[in-house]
Amino acid sequence: MRHALPLIWRKIPERYNLLGSTCQNCGTSYYPERKICPKCRRHGKLVEQKMPETGKIITYTEVHAAPKGFEHETPYHLAIIELDNGAKLMAQVVDSPKEKVVEGARVQACFRKIFEDNDEGAIAYGTKFKVIS
Repeated sequence: MRHALPLIWRKIPERYNLLGSTCQNCGTSYYPERKICPKCRRHGKLVEQKMPETGKIITYTEVHAAPKGFEHETPYHLAIIELDNGAKLMAQVVDSPKEKVVEGARVQACFRKIFEDNDEGAIAYGTKFKVIS
């Protein structure tokens, strides 16, 4: 019997919408959303903001020994991505030739399956990135 993904998991906005925050005091953007700006501390005022869907690869690694549930995807690339507003995040790079996954490569967000819980049949989706140049 298959079960739906728990509603609480599906309602995590940053997983599906790249929602983060930007400090109105210093202008620094963060993903995922933060409640306090690490630079300004309590003097900063953070507001929720949709993050840009493009950025560049800062650094990356090729994964050959994957954790349980991801073995069928190896080898795959994980990258630290700096979005166009300066926020940084780690994400999988997909749909891109190996030789194009390099530091400085431009990337764009894409919505993909993250994992499937074979015991429960639940499928989780989220944001991954693909090389665009």
